[in-house]
Amino acid sequence: MRDVIRAGRVAWGAAMLSVLAAGLAFALPAAAQFSETADVVVVEVPVQVIGKDGQPVRGLTAADFEVSEGRKKLPVTGFEVLDLEVEQRTAAEMPTAARRHFMMLFDLSFSEPKSILKARQAAADVVDALHPTDLVAVATYTQNTGPQLVLGFTPDRRQAKLALETLGLPKLMDRSPDPLRLVVSQEVRQIESNLTQADDGSGKAAGHEAEVLEQLETINRASESANQVVLQNKVKSLTRSFSDLARLMNGVQGRKYVVYLSEGYDSSVITGSVSDEDQAKMSESAMSGEIWDVDSSARFGNTSAGNDVEQMLEAFRRSDCSIQAVDIGGLRPPGEPGSNPRGKDALIQMARGTGGDIYENFNDLSTAMDKMLTRTSVTYVLAVQPESVKKDGTYHKLKVELKNGKNGRVIHRPGYYAPQALAQQNPMERLFSTASQVMGGEDSGPIGMAVMAAPFRSAGDFAYVPVVIEVDGPALLVGKQGATLPAEVFVYAMDEAGNVQDYLTQTMGLDLAKVQGTLQQSGLKFFGHLDLPPGRYSVRVLVRNGVTGAHGLRVVPLEVPAFTQAAPVLLPPFFPEAPGRWLMVREQPRGEKKDVPYPFMLKDQPYIPSSKPVIGPGQQAQVSLVGYNLGSGEVQVRAQVFGADGKEVAPGQFQVLGRESGGAAGPDRLVGTFTAPNLQPGEYTLRVTLSAGGQADTSSARFEVKGGAAAARSGR
Repeated sequence: MRDVIRAGRVAWGAAMLSVLAAGLAFALPAAAQFSETADVVVVEVPVQVIGKDGQPVRGLTAADFEVSEGRKKLPVTGFEVLDLEVEQRTAAEMPTAARRHFMMLFDLSFSEPKSILKARQAAADVVDALHPTDLVAVATYTQNTGPQLVLGFTPDRRQAKLALETLGLPKLMDRSPDPLRLVVSQEVRQIESNLTQADDGSGKAAGHEAEVLEQLETINRASESANQVVLQNKVKSLTRSFSDLARLMNGVQGRKYVVYLSEGYDSSVITGSVSDEDQAKMSESAMSGEIWDVDSSARFGNTSAGNDVEQMLEAFRRSDCSIQAVDIGGLRPPGEPGSNPRGKDALIQMARGTGGDIYENFNDLSTAMDKMLTRTSVTYVLAVQPESVKKDGTYHKLKVELKNGKNGRVIHRPGYYAPQALAQQNPMERLFSTASQVMGGEDSGPIGMAVMAAPFRSAGDFAYVPVVIEVDGPALLVGKQGATLPAEVFVYAMDEAGNVQDYLTQTMGLDLAKVQGTLQQSGLKFFGHLDLPPGRYSVRVLVRNGVTGAHGLRVVPLEVPAFTQAAPVLLPPFFPEAPGRWLMVREQPRGEKKDVPYPFMLKDQPYIPSSKPVIGPGQQAQVSLVGYNLGSGEVQVRAQVFGADGKEVAPGQFQVLGRESGGAAGPDRLVGTFTAPNLQPGEYTLRVTLSAGGQADTSSARFEVKGGAAAARSGR
């Protein structure tokens, strides 16, 4: 890594050594303060109401619903409506509890490989037919491995298509390092291009299909057996694995649908032989005393296997998850043998037992599922707060009814599981619950946080976007156990279509013997980055205590400009802070921009920007403005201050003290002072408008006003 200073641009190594010289921690000019939030259990209950005509009932309000837990009525404390026919919000803006979740689950053990190949395209057609706010996951099932998650619930259709093309088969692609499985591959554009291109005679497309078929046939051969006992064990393995999957789905908020693409298992394992000839022969043997010729499991079914199936169906019902079963035997090419009718019986049982439907002999699956998609297009989300819920993972039944004379069939979450300590969750439960939190569209969690993200121009088509996260230390320490505190950071940037353009994850083991004092005094400050093309984004930042599960989630809007245009570009105002308080942690080196010049500079000196500065009434703070395409002429700066309601409360006093030119490629940097008006304590937004060469650009940054004494105690 470079460690020299050239033309005001300092490489990461020198910059970080400089700012670390004062110690491990850094402080704001006035440290941000965080308020504690009471730890209450809020249960969000997705509800659909279907009229006699089979269409969703619209126009209901919170007053039209009554929620009960046993004999106790629960007041509705929150209410939201999602109507996909009129919804205007983007996928990134929608709360997950109001959204539909579809898991495309491919059964590789009870299906012929050629059927799976056809089913991939059928599933892809369904993905295309879904609403942009719907979330999609892809998974596979084999007898040896159980359900395997290829892609977690995401609105990213490109990743979903890639997951369907490869089905996560290890010989076909490298697994993504993303711990939440929201991204299959970071090289999605290139892989997507290779997989979807027409066969130009080179045989690439046909070669890929042949490789998929080879992998599927290998899995299928490992599962084949005509032995009845082995078949019963295969069914037991499936039902128990699916029961585990159903319990995992409980950690996903919202309505959940497993689109189960399979030919089904032989239902005679559960119900007994369906052959009249076989039943007559065994009856005759029993009457003559030749009981050695009577297979009780074949004649009467396997009671244990039947119990396993019912427990599996109950697990799906409790998790508010229905199975939409697809008999993919009907998707085989012409001339291929059809599906096993006994397998169809099993698929019917799984679908009807969870409130789902069975789809058979449909080459256009999206059209076949259109009725179900229409029926579920309106969702009412009721929030309730049960009292005295122990965090023991127990199940609590709920009942939702209509009142005020309203009519319709109510389909709702039948209950909820009490929260469970993060340490008691298995890895897949943690994955589902964490991914569901990240996909949430609103700030949440008891751990206070502030996030700053700003795009800097760099070589190539992608901007370098530093992400600075400030975490309330005392809240992070609550419930600490042992000498090390695992702090987990997840950052995902989603574009307006819901595609994950880049992400960053890191787990830090904080040695409390060395850093607890700093955390208790202020908190943790994390410095990472994203590489993003021009566009508008929703940056999701989740920080969590890896032991207690306490978390903070912040959703930050970000616009990455096209720097190649001639118009001036002004980045958000940066408030430099002095070293002294925060426990500073930098991301582990990753990506192509490991040696990018350190972006935050003032007169050849690096600084750390504040994510949300605190300023006393009438006090002055240093501010750095960074702009591109400003030209060589005079620039003018105008400042305005807006309240939390978006209304302007006062003009800001901003004085430019100096300017550093970045030349043709680098940014111009202006240093100045901002004097906060005599405002009441609270949160405000500083909006800065910079004019250059007859054109202007505007940017903004949040700040907090506190009393003079409080600001002084915070470090000013």
